[in-house]
Amino acid sequence: MLDELTRTIIELRLGKAEKCLKASELLLNAESYADSVNRSYYCIYHAMHAVLTTIGFSSSKHSGNISEFRRVFVKTGVFADTYSDIVGSAFKVRTKSDYDIHYVVSKSEVITQLESARDFLSAVEVYIDTLSAKLEKEGEQAPNTEGDCQ
Repeated sequence: MLDELTRTIIELRLGKAEKCLKASELLLNAESYADSVNRSYYCIYHAMHAVLTTIGFSSSKHSGNISEFRRVFVKTGVFADTYSDIVGSAFKVRTKSDYDIHYVVSKSEVITQLESARDFLSAVEVYIDTLSAKLEKEGEQAPNTEGDCQ
């Protein structure tokens, strides 16, 4: 089983992801495209961070969390390569939209990012529910690979 503190952190991160997804939808409807893309990225980021919490990993840098997610969960086949692509695309579009004054994100790109965020969050929720059920059934703790992740 995941310990109580870990479960709480996961729930908080998933809650943030869900709020970001809802905000992204509202911002899309308000035609605030750059802000919508930002919230879609943060939905993905918080969901990914929830997954990383299951192994006791957290980095203060986005690149560190992205790299670890890819190393531990994508390269091992836990999540399909598609999810690595979603993270990469969302990070790239959000960064350009937030920091490149000349970049204007299109409505179609915003919709794509929102759909990707929805898909990513759903996949993460399934993974965490499945992991929790498996660990509860087996009466085990989640593997803590924190020392291996540095």
